[in-house]
Amino acid sequence: MQAAPHPRQDERLASLRSYGILDTDREADFDDIVDLASQICGTPISVVNLIDQDRQWFKAEVGLGVRETPIESSICAHAILETDFVEIPDTLVDARMAGNPLVSGDPGLRFYAGVLLVGEAGLPLGTLCVLDYLPRKLTDLQRTALRVLARQVMVQIELRRALRTAELLRKEVDHRAKNSLQLLASLTSLQARAAPDPQTRAALELVRNRIASLGELHDLLHKTDAGGAIGLGHYLSQVLDTLRTTVPDHVTLTADIAPVEVVSGVATSLALLVNELVTNSVKHAFPDPAHPGQISLTLISEADGSLVMSYRDTGVGIAPDAPMTGLGTKVMASLAAQLAGKLTVTNGQPGHAVRLELTPAPL
Repeated sequence: MQAAPHPRQDERLASLRSYGILDTDREADFDDIVDLASQICGTPISVVNLIDQDRQWFKAEVGLGVRETPIESSICAHAILETDFVEIPDTLVDARMAGNPLVSGDPGLRFYAGVLLVGEAGLPLGTLCVLDYLPRKLTDLQRTALRVLARQVMVQIELRRALRTAELLRKEVDHRAKNSLQLLASLTSLQARAAPDPQTRAALELVRNRIASLGELHDLLHKTDAGGAIGLGHYLSQVLDTLRTTVPDHVTLTADIAPVEVVSGVATSLALLVNELVTNSVKHAFPDPAHPGQISLTLISEADGSLVMSYRDTGVGIAPDAPMTGLGTKVMASLAAQLAGKLTVTNGQPGHAVRLELTPAPL
């Protein structure tokens, strides 16, 4: 006989579908669990079985060779109406199995034991079950092992939903941050155009450019999709590729960056610092197209785990006694402070050099 729907069927189905696990590919974590359950219980069949509306779908199985069967033939559909553990020593003497083609067929399933997979609000999603073609009973140790393995199935299911939720949240935050930066850049540009004073307009336009650069760097960081650790070699290379589009033809931009990994916040701060340095060099250091110039960046990882970033251009430089009070200088000092690093700026004619030491490296 076919099992009746669960008393809270609509809620149960909503809970099941919220996990996003139905119709996903096979995964080793689940395959290992059913393989172990089959071996411990000494049964030819073991299944991670999720009970959908019109079918039972198998996330993992041993001994069946199919991924789903109709709900009409589901033994687990009966099990989710019972207590947390259901054992049927002989299906032929269980009234619930009357007319079930998996039981009455040849060879028929004669033994069943299943532990509920319980989701949110205590609602059953399905079972971890073992089956045999012969009547039998499990030992107390086998029952305990099956319960433990069922809990591990739910740990894996919950973990995958948490990771998916975190990824969706990250994408939403990234999207909103990008939109906010674009809006702020647009508003600053409007203020710049409306400002009557030329110096005010220039300052606001400089701020707008900084905000636009931050938006581009944020977008690059998002596209790396590297989670908590960011490879500086790859990330800063992308940043420099973007900056090369702003470098005049008579200036060469080279880089040698160690393949070290840092947290995303450190990667962003370093990228902003590099952006600030290159932007200033392009704007001020090479006014004469007739004189070739060079910008070079190196980042090395010392034996003690510290990082040293060296930047230099061969431009006109700044007089050694010139005051370092511009917005660019303040931005660089702020970024260095965020990284708890030591920033050294060397001005001369020609050339401009900056050295940043991070000890120990903020990995």
